[in-house]
Amino acid sequence: MGMNKNTIFAWASFALFIIGAAIILLGVLKYREYAIGFSVTGIGFFAISWAFNALKGRV
Repeated sequence: MGMNKNTIFAWASFALFIIGAAIILLGVLKYREYAIGFSVTGIGFFAISWAFNALKGRV
């Protein structure tokens, strides 16, 4: 059984969510002086993840 487009969108949205969370945690825990930039970038990853999740079953 191969991966169809819904499975690919699901894995992509999960990967983007994990990357976004990691970027936010890096900003909060390690690079405090750049926390705002890291947080904005992480929220952007969350937004792209949400859009990919919304596309599942529609494309």
